[in-house]
Order: sequence, then C-alpha cells, then structure tokens
Amino acid sequence: MISVVIPTRNSELTLAATLSALVPSAIDGIVRQVIVVDGGSTDQTATLADLAGADVILTAPGRAGQLAEGAAKARFPWLLFLNADTVLEEGWERSATAFMRRVDRGECAPSAGAFTFRLDDKGIAPRLIERLAHLRCKLSRVPYGDQGLLIPRQLFDAVGGYKDLPVLEDVDLARRLGRRRMQMLDAQAIASPEPYRRDGYFRRSLRNQACHALFGLGVPVTMIARIYGMEPAA
Repeated sequence: MISVVIPTRNSELTLAATLSALVPSAIDGIVRQVIVVDGGSTDQTATLADLAGADVILTAPGRAGQLAEGAAKARFPWLLFLNADTVLEEGWERSATAFMRRVDRGECAPSAGAFTFRLDDKGIAPRLIERLAHLRCKLSRVPYGDQGLLIPRQLFDAVGGYKDLPVLEDVDLARRLGRRRMQMLDAQAIASPEPYRRDGYFRRSLRNQACHALFGLGVPVTMIARIYGMEPAA
C-alpha cells in the first residue's frame, strides 16, 4: 500500500529510530516498501539501511534529486516521504490508513497528508516552535519536510513531483498542491532537535520564515540557498 522514501546523508545516528517506527506498519502490511536514497554518506548509513531490509539507492547528494529518485523506484500506490531524523509516533498508521481510505473511496478529493510537527526536546523554545508550525499549517497548509508527506502516486505525478531545487523542494511541492489538496493528520512526526540546538531555536526559525517569504516573492532559489548556507546543487 505504501512505499516509504527516505533521503539520507551521514544519517547513521538517527536512521535506526526512523526505520524502527515503521516496523509495526510493515508487519500489518501497510508499509510494503522502504527506499533509502543515500546521497554520498561517508558513515554506515547505507549499511544500516541494507541490514534493516530497505531498498538502498546510491546517488549524488541533493535532497530534491534523492526524493525524485526514490519516487521513481516506488512500487506502491501511496508514497510517504520521510526525513531520516523524523520518527513517526506509535500508532501513526491508524491516522494514515483512515486518511488513505477516505481518498481511495472518493469520500474526499485526491489529497496529500502531513503529520503534526513535534520536536524531541524539552523546554519553552521547542513548544513555541511547535505552536508556530501548527499555526502555519492551519493558515497556509504548507508543511515542511520534517512533517512527512503522504501522497497518492497519481496526485504526486499529476503535480509534477519534486523539482530539482537546491532548497525548499518541500515548500514548492506543497504550494503546487494548494490548500484544498493538503490535509493535516493528527498523528505526530517527531523531529530531531539537533539542527535547532546547533543554530539556535529562534534564529533557525526566523531564517526559515525569511527564506520562505523570499521564495513566495519569487526570489531565485539559488540566492535563497546561500541564506541557508548551502551551495546550489551541481
């Protein structure tokens, strides 16, 4: 029923937990395929994924390209794109299955679903970031990649999939889907707090918001990538 696509690069410290959260749904036959698309890891990421039984694809680094490559190899009618440092909470498959059933039965229009954002950290700052994410999704229905994306293959193909962008490929796809074709699921996607701890919670949040605003104004993504501290993908 679901092909899961996980882009990785030097993700050995987080990938095991991400994969472990998928085991109950695999046993129940909901998750039928897990594809790990590794973009040049120098650690044991690819070995770990192979030992876990995932289909491992080795490719050039670049998140958008890795996601597209994984989607091309997916064999099942629903796609779940998931970060290598995001863990779906126990029982997530109940919310996902109910959503997929509504779409498959025609009870709602073909839509994608994203999970509720949560940071795996204590304190006031993580809770404020979570509230801002909840408000953003309520108002704009533009989730980020760390919330996962569950989407019918036909809809994914119809909107053109992931574009080859150096950053913001998740926002770009969500904008093309639009509010009416994006649903928020009540199960949580628990994201690693390490990027926020490293950059500072509010500094990272403000940078993200600034970059998304620039993207909405039509600023070239190659320029926005520099703000992220990334060089455009070759």
